[in-house]
Amino acid sequence: MSNEVSIFKQEGQVAHQGRREPTALGKTLTANSTSRRIQTNVNGTFKRMINGEQIGDAIRGQIDVIIVAALPNVSRTYYEAAYDPNATPTLPDCWSNLGDKPEAAAKNPQATSCAVCPQNVKGSGSNGSRACRYQRRVAVLVPGDPQKDIYQLNIPAKSLFGKGTGNTHPFESYNKFLVANGESADTVVTNVAYNLNADTMELVFTPMRQITDEEYADVVKAQENPEAQRYTMITAAQADGVTAQPKGAQTKMQLGAAVDDDAGDEPPAASPEKAQPRRKASVETPEGAQSLAGAINDWTEN
Repeated sequence: MSNEVSIFKQEGQVAHQGRREPTALGKTLTANSTSRRIQTNVNGTFKRMINGEQIGDAIRGQIDVIIVAALPNVSRTYYEAAYDPNATPTLPDCWSNLGDKPEAAAKNPQATSCAVCPQNVKGSGSNGSRACRYQRRVAVLVPGDPQKDIYQLNIPAKSLFGKGTGNTHPFESYNKFLVANGESADTVVTNVAYNLNADTMELVFTPMRQITDEEYADVVKAQENPEAQRYTMITAAQADGVTAQPKGAQTKMQLGAAVDDDAGDEPPAASPEKAQPRRKASVETPEGAQSLAGAINDWTEN
């Protein structure tokens, strides 16, 4: 399948080659109007979400991405109500981009800081977990996507910590593995796959190859785009355009005891998202490597 997808009913009347730069009108009409993210699901699929609406069919199992931006610390998100797929989506009760204190936009903050928050105590959530969950929100490109759009990808808590096997790791371990081998998240194509051996939804990360010279240029351009950093600082609900507040939201501060972190659930070290990508020699895509570019085409045709 060709990477070039046409939206036009009439074909064969193209008077120019390649894709033109957006016009002033195009920039005006699209400014702050489109948010894109790749949604992960408990059924082992990835969905392309545009302004909160699914576009095209879900992709099962695994995708390839290039990570272009992430915050230096793990974020936190807290919902007071239990998850209900049939309920109207709302913003979280409380969240923290850098895992240190509630964001100003949170209408139901649970403490003055995450360090003293009762929702950050082990056992405050279900099955002995913390009610306030760790999370990574990263900005990614899709190799082979002719639009070169930036997407938000949310990495849940159970996909962050732990040890890897070989070159496949949870996200925090994956970053350390890359650095130890002279790479970083923005200099490689990363395969994101569901861990088939896990009892619950978990993602694992594997480096597929170094980025090409063309991809290097795309990464640099994406990192200069404010949209990339914005995706690391807004929740999935905000990316989907949700504005509804959680039920009973109010400004309430509940000071709790200091957190008793256990060794297996401590906040990780900073990730290397701010480093500029190093130029690499052009390489071919490995045979059999899974890519979302074909999926982008399928999504676009729907």
